[in-house]
Amino acid sequence: MLTASADKQTHFDRKGLADDVLIDIYRNILKPRMIEEKMLILLRSGKISKWFSGIGQEAISVGVTMAMKPEEYILPMHRNLGVFTGRGLPLGRLFSQFQGKAHGYTKGRDRSFHFGVKEARIVGMISHLGPQMGIADGIALAHLLDGDQRVAAVFTGDGGASEGDFHESVNTAAVWGLPVMFVIENNGYGLSTPSSEQFKCAQFIDKAIGYGIDAVQIAGNNVIEVFTEVSKVAEDIRKNPRPVLVECMTFRMRGHEEASGTKYVPEALMAEWAAKDPVSNYEKFLKNSGVLTESAIADIRAEFKKEIEDGLNEAYGEPPISADPDRERADVYAPFDFTEVPPSGKMREMRFVDAVSDGLREAMHKHEDLVLMGQDIAEYGGVFKITEGFLELFGKDRVRNTPLCEAAILGTGLGLSIKGRKSMVEMQFADFVSEGFNQIVNNLAKIHYRWGQNADVVVRMPTGAGVQAGPFHSQSNEAWFTHVPGLKVVYPAFPEDAKGLLITAFEDPNPVMFFEHKALYRSLRGEVPEGYYNLPFGKAATVREGSDLSIITYGMGVHWASALAETLAQEASLEIIDLRTLAPLDSESVFNSARKTGKVLVLHEDTMFGGIGGEIASLVGEHCFSDLDAPVMRCASTDTPVPFAGPLEEQFLAKSRLEKTVRELLDY
Repeated sequence: MLTASADKQTHFDRKGLADDVLIDIYRNILKPRMIEEKMLILLRSGKISKWFSGIGQEAISVGVTMAMKPEEYILPMHRNLGVFTGRGLPLGRLFSQFQGKAHGYTKGRDRSFHFGVKEARIVGMISHLGPQMGIADGIALAHLLDGDQRVAAVFTGDGGASEGDFHESVNTAAVWGLPVMFVIENNGYGLSTPSSEQFKCAQFIDKAIGYGIDAVQIAGNNVIEVFTEVSKVAEDIRKNPRPVLVECMTFRMRGHEEASGTKYVPEALMAEWAAKDPVSNYEKFLKNSGVLTESAIADIRAEFKKEIEDGLNEAYGEPPISADPDRERADVYAPFDFTEVPPSGKMREMRFVDAVSDGLREAMHKHEDLVLMGQDIAEYGGVFKITEGFLELFGKDRVRNTPLCEAAILGTGLGLSIKGRKSMVEMQFADFVSEGFNQIVNNLAKIHYRWGQNADVVVRMPTGAGVQAGPFHSQSNEAWFTHVPGLKVVYPAFPEDAKGLLITAFEDPNPVMFFEHKALYRSLRGEVPEGYYNLPFGKAATVREGSDLSIITYGMGVHWASALAETLAQEASLEIIDLRTLAPLDSESVFNSARKTGKVLVLHEDTMFGGIGGEIASLVGEHCFSDLDAPVMRCASTDTPVPFAGPLEEQFLAKSRLEKTVRELLDY
């Protein structure tokens, strides 16, 4: 462990750097400071709505960025303007971003530094602070798999490092030996909460011991120190891939954001760190060393002032953003042109579990960049044996056991996608996805809408009750995700559909939540084509034609409905629509069936209140009201957690009320 002594913050040693390098460093640290000073003026005049200032911390952003190669990824945070300017982003477009203009990097959809730039190898943060660390793991894993001698650098703060994502991401990187630099800007506060109330250890480099990784502490206000030390660390990681924790000691001289102020900071502490200002001290060093004259400094400042004013004029000259609902909806998902691959192999009887495994195997053969990740999926083959034998077929690089770090692994999947790879993350049980919920609904789902980056990740979800597994292994949680724009939600009921839809999930560049009812794994058999074929999303299947009543359902509900239709065959003609995908939803097939029979029952295993059945019933009511002979009814499971004991679970499930509900609707 290396620690930074206090005097290093203001004592500069040129360390053999040539004058032109020292001047380049000065230009890189001065520009973000001058932009920041201008932004504070614009904030006060209402020209921008919010600002997270990095004044006093510029040396870290600048030193790290200059130490990285242009082709290496940096994942910055609120206070890292120097990363964006250091990577040469044009100021006009940067200022358009800050003003919410259409030419900004998020087209007005997100603010300040919540964006990425593919060509600049920058991946922007989200407000939750921690998730970008898992993404860095994925980018680093791609470097490792591709044999690139590259490092990914990800920023976090002393506050953000309290989040679970920090532990999960550092732990995963340590276990997998990923070439990541975890840069912690230790600036003393998480908003108004001092470090003493954030963590108990004396310094962050001590945390590295528990993960079994190396760490270095750097005087974060000394730009030469940051640049040279990070350069050494980065070069070492390139040659010997592994994670390293880099703690940069600094201080936040402005509020968390400007509106919050700094009244909670003792005046003496502010004065102490004001004397360690990274820009003015470095400028003084260059003048005293004869590297820069007052005249040269004035020329550089004049140059930057003009560049800033020109950029602002460009942004001001752009018209106010206008809303276009069609454009907004179109950008939620990455484009996907489905090309049908019809079955060509002979039919073979398969269990549901075998069809899922076969589809996954076909996808692995088709997409050589596809990486599978999940708990116990390698040697053990997964708890349901979906990936049994995959390790021998595809190797440990592509079939990876993971630590119990759902959030970090989902972030890793997104990082692989940023590097152009595909990934699958298996939830051991769908219930466990709550551990990675934030990554799915705020990172995977929104990233294309925000800045055009697709998330080519399939999350497999063994789901459902009926196996007496209790509240935490039996939930039907698909409705959690149908509510989130940007996700695709697939829920097959038959082996043939499971294989074809899973293959499509890997073709689609968007995040797909793929639900598999575990009670069907070994209880259901069907004829399945061998070889590679796909099925389109958003196209329901008519499982049974009928004329008296339509049952709209999916997953296990299809089989409950089919059994009842047989039982009532002499009394009523029931039509069964298997949705197959919930997002996108084939509403036209639903409407056509409703208009045909005049009576509609929406059936699902999920609990009643807030389930997708309510949404489908509402759509039918809105679009088919004049064709209906009765109110749209729902049949769902009881609004309780899933109970363990057999009689309780049987009573809980919608199946126990299905016949009664159907008869009520038929008699209406």
